[in-house]
Amino acid sequence: MNRDELALSTGARHGRGTAASARAAARRSRVTVIIPPGRFSLPRWSELWEAREVAYRFAQRDVLLRYRQTVVGVAWVVLQPLASAGIFSIVFGQVANLSSDGVPYFIFSFMGMLAWNLFNNVLGRSAPSLVSNQSLVSKVFFPRMIVPLSSAASVLLDFLVALVLGVVLLIVYGINPGWPVLLVPIWVVLVVLLASGLGLIASALQVKYRDVGYVLPWLLQILLYASPVAYAISVVPENLQGLFNANPLTWMLGMFRWSLLGLDQPPLWQIGGFAVVAVAAFYLGALFFQSWERNFADVI
Repeated sequence: MNRDELALSTGARHGRGTAASARAAARRSRVTVIIPPGRFSLPRWSELWEAREVAYRFAQRDVLLRYRQTVVGVAWVVLQPLASAGIFSIVFGQVANLSSDGVPYFIFSFMGMLAWNLFNNVLGRSAPSLVSNQSLVSKVFFPRMIVPLSSAASVLLDFLVALVLGVVLLIVYGINPGWPVLLVPIWVVLVVLLASGLGLIASALQVKYRDVGYVLPWLLQILLYASPVAYAISVVPENLQGLFNANPLTWMLGMFRWSLLGLDQPPLWQIGGFAVVAVAAFYLGALFFQSWERNFADVI
């Protein structure tokens, strides 16, 4: 290599090194401007996406803490719906002798509990999440909405484990739900949207009003029996049918039982109505959360 070629090669390497150093310096000197959310503004979805690693760590911690130092471990995920379905099948199926729309009462109530637990656990775990992480919320900056939303990840894991058992029960009982089973992921997404939207509202309220931690479990317990989880909607007296059919959770249970048990398809207005309610609940929950977020660090 002659002197000119050596000079050109050295200059090129120097140029690449200078450019790399400039990019590294730009990354180090990048300034992040924190702007408080507006009173009626939606969250900045780009910020949530950039903080996805934080959401993953929250979800991972929830799973580990939930089953750490337990004797039974992850088996609690299937024991709870199994025990509830067994009690419901005895009380409502044998003692009260209620109808289960032609399918064995045990699997009828098990599938109902599967859908109910998805809704109940997402809402129930997201509501106290901010208060449970108050030291992080008050001292470290990150999108606060990640805390209640990440609660859904551990619930989805529980749901998938219980769903596997549900498939085994379908095989045991010889039930073939048919093609509607392909719609289950859509119903799951809608339920998570509905429960997460309500959870955002409940978690924001609980920061200021700790009464939410006492009232919400009580309301969910009442809602469990006010919704056709352990019984069929067909056994509800005719004068109360309109009240039960106005409950979006009735629509949810009908969709799950159609897809998982092969029962009659719910009316299209219930399917469309549940999709609208789920999306609207999440949208309103995000707006409400954003409007209250600016005061979290002061009152938590």
